[in-house]
Amino acid sequence: MNEYDEECLLTFLQKQSQLFDEPVAETLEEAEAFLEDCMAVVVDSIDEVREYFEESGIDVDAMTPEELEEASEVFALQNGQYLIVEG
Repeated sequence: MNEYDEECLLTFLQKQSQLFDEPVAETLEEAEAFLEDCMAVVVDSIDEVREYFEESGIDVDAMTPEELEEASEVFALQNGQYLIVEG
């Protein structure tokens, strides 16, 4: 099970509308429960985002790092990591 730090949870709460039409969480606890339920992952770099998508069978060969960062499932964290949430 992943552990999500406060920055990760706050970022998801603030930016969840980039992936979902309606809020799926309103509190830190709800955000953590949701991320655990959908098995969201935190990776350390945009290269690891690419690896994650490739391992999931998604063709990202033609995508630039900027395009990967703009994917609705990818949430850039202030510490340089990325949260990946599959909706």
